[in-house]
Amino acid sequence: MNNMSNSRTPKAPSAEEMALIKKFLNDTTLFLGPDPEIMQNHDLMPRSAEEETAIASFSDVHTIAKIRDRIQSGCDEGYEMVEQMGAAPGAKWGDVITGVYSASGDLAIASAGGVLIFSALVHHPIKFIIKNWLNDPTVGVREGDGFIHNDSRYGNVHNTDQSMILPIFHKGKLVCWVASTVHEGENGAIEPGGMPSMAESPSDEGLKMSPFKVVENYQIKRDILTFLQNSVREPKLQYEDMKVKLYACLRIKQRIEETLNTDGPGALVSTLRLTMENVRAEVKRRISEWPDMTVRSYIIQDSTLRENCVVKINCKLTKTGDRLIFDFRGSSPEFTNRATNTIVAGLKGMLAQVFLCYVWPDLPRGQAAFAPIEMITDPHSIVNCSYDAPNSQSLMSIFTGFTAGQHAVAKFLYSCPEKYTKVHAPTFNMINTFIWGGVSQHGETLGNLCADLNGMGAGAVSDRDGEHALAPIFATMADIGEQELNEEEVPFLQLVSKKMTRDAIAPGKYRGGQGYTMVVATKDSEQWGFMTTCQGAKIPPLQGLFGGYACGCYPLSKVQGIDVYDILMNEPEKFRHSIEEIMNEQPFEGASYTTHHMGMGFEISKRGELFMISQGAGAGYGDMLERDPVNVIKDIEEGLISSETAERLYKVKFDRKTLAINFDATNQARDAERKARIARSKPYSEFVKDWSKPKPPSHLKYFGCWGDDVSTLYMGAQDKTRDANTPRPNYMPHPKDVRIAELEGKLAALGGMGGEKQ
Repeated sequence: MNNMSNSRTPKAPSAEEMALIKKFLNDTTLFLGPDPEIMQNHDLMPRSAEEETAIASFSDVHTIAKIRDRIQSGCDEGYEMVEQMGAAPGAKWGDVITGVYSASGDLAIASAGGVLIFSALVHHPIKFIIKNWLNDPTVGVREGDGFIHNDSRYGNVHNTDQSMILPIFHKGKLVCWVASTVHEGENGAIEPGGMPSMAESPSDEGLKMSPFKVVENYQIKRDILTFLQNSVREPKLQYEDMKVKLYACLRIKQRIEETLNTDGPGALVSTLRLTMENVRAEVKRRISEWPDMTVRSYIIQDSTLRENCVVKINCKLTKTGDRLIFDFRGSSPEFTNRATNTIVAGLKGMLAQVFLCYVWPDLPRGQAAFAPIEMITDPHSIVNCSYDAPNSQSLMSIFTGFTAGQHAVAKFLYSCPEKYTKVHAPTFNMINTFIWGGVSQHGETLGNLCADLNGMGAGAVSDRDGEHALAPIFATMADIGEQELNEEEVPFLQLVSKKMTRDAIAPGKYRGGQGYTMVVATKDSEQWGFMTTCQGAKIPPLQGLFGGYACGCYPLSKVQGIDVYDILMNEPEKFRHSIEEIMNEQPFEGASYTTHHMGMGFEISKRGELFMISQGAGAGYGDMLERDPVNVIKDIEEGLISSETAERLYKVKFDRKTLAINFDATNQARDAERKARIARSKPYSEFVKDWSKPKPPSHLKYFGCWGDDVSTLYMGAQDKTRDANTPRPNYMPHPKDVRIAELEGKLAALGGMGGEKQ
């Protein structure tokens, strides 16, 4: 009987029954969370039937070039509108992008300026809308609609970035999408300003907007707007920039409609598709010209922003034929309760930025520039975290991942006979700025940041020094802001602003571009504070190139227990204009002088207390013993380096008073140093015996692979590991609990009440 029953073949459900089952499952879906199928794919969607028809009819290269230029101008116009009218510092100073997307959701053309990282990110939420809302009877996508979005898990960098997305129709048919994205800042997170380093779960990160409709008939829905305003500290900012992004999208829509009216929808659709396909084909062609080889690189993060530790970002870049593969396996496991993780899409966006800004800047800005490039990561790693891990400080991982990729790519370019840009040492990669919040002098509750983060020092190139405080790695044509304008709205002053930091140098044959000092002090509020969210106070977050060095380390310095405004009024001669002088000379009697790693959580400041940081320097290029002595003296004259440091690093001999160079003595000193290098050297086989250890040091809180074994990831101790492919939680103790345990230990050692039960 059993054999007879098992032999029966179940009847396959009919098409009608399958449709009914599918409808039931769709109608009863509990939660439309981030879609892995969408989020893991950064390639272009397959050609649609409409695109095939359009390309068959419209493929004239001159017409396509004309339309592409028109759309590009429209995107640039929208970008400038946001920059001119936006309320957020990120809007005012260029942390913006606008773009036109195909009907399938791929970014075809983006503004020339702005945050190009979004070129590989904002297509994700559009594809979510297409998949889930396009035919949903409760939502739908209609002419006049607009969607908002910020949750990185659905496709963005971090939750402080907000996108406005509009579908564009022609005679009732969807032909493309337009979008505008801005780093808004304040978003209702656990700390003001939108980038909370104290976040221990996604619930601490403020607004988490999956793509949803906020505009109908080109009007912002007031009920949804009120909800969003009620969820953040700055309701005025939320409203104003939603309007700005909407009207920027409408301006781009106007330019698209002009094209539709003059050339027709087929020409537009063909232009968008062929632009992407041509860029993708050109990227593969250029990659094929690179030598087949593998380059390994890594960058170290020195903190989680809440505690010091050693966190590895591991990168292996392999090129074979026209395939280029970034392999980040071996990078640190995700931190289950720290915010420095990133979803993999964020890292892809930053790597796209490597190519669009530093390798092939001639390519049209769009998703296709990174589409053919492959990526491999470990699951639940710091560069491919789970959706349950916080990622409001994803910049820490995507920026260091960017630098690992930039460092590796430079070595390919050096070996490539035809170069489209000069070989470039890594640009500084941290947002060394102040995030601020509280009640302003006007009684308004605010939370945002200084645009000084946009002044990252550029890396040196193959024939010249790096530019000072040039631009952030994530944007082109961004600005560092006008602090005087900011001071009209916020209750603090930058007492030192945009002054180059002496001896914060990355030496080499060509030195990196310098960063600048920022010294701030609250003035007109008793409810105001600062935070800093960057790494590099213990270990530089980048590497030099071909013998060049990384920059120095930049701790946060604080002077408390004083009112600097009283000092400036009564004893102005005591004030110093550099961190170096203030911390070494300690000119203010009775003050407390402290340093702190650069992950300081939000801290209320008293009037006149000094908070001091320095923007970083780009990496150096080449052997510093080959630097022209004339350029060394020029750096001394410009206050970029001290005479003592210059002589020690570059072995340049000169008169300290006149700065006259003794070229013969310089050559002798450099020859002596080269001989000393040889004397200090060892054969590689001997060096490895002393240098290479089987495990990380026992005292080191180390995270990531050790050596070439990427299958085992360390989780803070020699005896705590996980298999790279087997995720497990990686919790960090609360710093407050660590401090309590330390103090209880001291009490126990002194025989106090902490040592025994009472």
